[in-house]
Amino acid sequence: MGADQVVDRMGFAQGQIILEVGLKSDCDQDLRNSLLQKTGTEFIEGSAHEVVDSVLLWWRDDDGDLVDELVDALTFLTEDGPIWVLTPKVGRPGHVEASDIQDRSEEHTSELQSHLNLVCRLLLEKK
Repeated sequence: MGADQVVDRMGFAQGQIILEVGLKSDCDQDLRNSLLQKTGTEFIEGSAHEVVDSVLLWWRDDDGDLVDELVDALTFLTEDGPIWVLTPKVGRPGHVEASDIQDRSEEHTSELQSHLNLVCRLLLEKK
């Protein structure tokens, strides 16, 4: 499945504003380009302070406290906006198991679910 199809399945639309957190050289540039093309907007950097429609969180095993990042992401997220947690593919440096993401987020269910946000995980392979 190509990046354009992935973006379509993620449900992004023209004009949506996306907060991007954790951008590093291992991030999937094809996916980023498809998101920019689909939304027609630039990414908001992690240090920005404006309301966004969605959060794109690039996450690696050694990036720190995932729950802190998720709670921080909620600060500027619309009530029904999703947080997409993207990790390196299995076997690549920094990979995080889906169960680890679920376990970490379930420990703080009230903080994360009070906003009815969708916390998802998508494995991408950098070419």
